[in-house]
Amino acid sequence: MSRGGIITKTNQYIREALDWAGHIIIAVLIGLFIVTFVAQITIVNGSSMETTLHDGDRLIIEKISPRFGWLKRGDIVTINDYPGLDSDRKPLIKRVIGLEGDKVEIRDGKVYVNGEVLEEDYINVDAQGTLQVNVKYSELSVPDGHIYVLGDNRLPGQSKDSRTFGTIDIKNVGGKAIFRFFPFTDIGTLK
Repeated sequence: MSRGGIITKTNQYIREALDWAGHIIIAVLIGLFIVTFVAQITIVNGSSMETTLHDGDRLIIEKISPRFGWLKRGDIVTINDYPGLDSDRKPLIKRVIGLEGDKVEIRDGKVYVNGEVLEEDYINVDAQGTLQVNVKYSELSVPDGHIYVLGDNRLPGQSKDSRTFGTIDIKNVGGKAIFRFFPFTDIGTLK
């Protein structure tokens, strides 16, 4: 271990440690970028999306669609905030029923979008015809930058959604559910 331009063992260990630290920092930053802007894992909490999703299901949520306005009717989305949201229930997971400019009306236990009955083969069959709604939100036009969402479990008291709190600002949509990876018996893309 001489001096004068020759690398000592100690310097070699320091360089190797710095190299490792640099790679770890880059990996952490890439991971944070992905979770913040691209995708993340979410766990279903509650029964409001039965029979499509169940309590404890693990989902992959992509975060690009809401940012670029690529949501469409039928998408399942996570909602990070709305007035009165219980922090223990975050995020909410609901289905997009109406997009900005759509006229949504709920009457006689059915959902109408732009005057046409919405065909909903995904809802809880026992709930057909029992659709309860706050009169204030039973007929409205979805404002710009908002969506109207409902849970698939429409039995009374099972889903807190746009029937209760109105439309959701797109800024409060965390992402779109695209894949269920747990339980393994139900693994697959979501519709």
